[in-house]
Amino acid sequence: MTALETTEFVVRTIAQTAVDREKEFGDLDAVVGDGDFGYSLARGFEIVLAEWDTFDRTDAGTFLTKIALTITSRIGGTSGPLWGTAFLRAGASLKGKDTVTGDDVVAALRAAAEGIKARGQSDVGDKTLLDALVPATDELEAALAAGDDPAGALDRTATVARAAADATTTMQARRGRASYTGERSIGSPDAGAVAVAVLAEQLALAWPER
Repeated sequence: MTALETTEFVVRTIAQTAVDREKEFGDLDAVVGDGDFGYSLARGFEIVLAEWDTFDRTDAGTFLTKIALTITSRIGGTSGPLWGTAFLRAGASLKGKDTVTGDDVVAALRAAAEGIKARGQSDVGDKTLLDALVPATDELEAALAAGDDPAGALDRTATVARAAADATTTMQARRGRASYTGERSIGSPDAGAVAVAVLAEQLALAWPER
């Protein structure tokens, strides 16, 4: 597969998973948030899927940038700006590249995380999706450096993402609507972190069949 085809596969898997798991993500968010996370994500990615054939495919970076603009303009609440920024920064990192290496993917994920930090004024430890995304990216980098093939690296990444998402259960939220609930936010995992884990698991599952 070309870099663009691989990027298309990843984005389509993310989009379909967001639509399929709408209720799960919404129920998680309803515990301490406003419950709109699953709905917002699903509606935004439904539009991505509906407009799939219209996106500029000059290269992987351009494709991600166009996806980002759709997400930012169509996903409501706080999710749109955060997820849109993540795709925008990842797209900028890959823009103009005809081939995408494992190192490029790690760099794109790090760029996405930095974008989320800046946009959400948050960091690891604040009980957000960063608490799964950053450890998962670290694990992907370590797996690739150790010589794991993409399938093995994705498996390792998904395992770490799930453990990291589960670990947010004991944290107190410091950003977003959940932070308004104070200590009541302790005892349930962060919906965004769980979403990252689910997406990583789905990518690992679907990779051999792509």
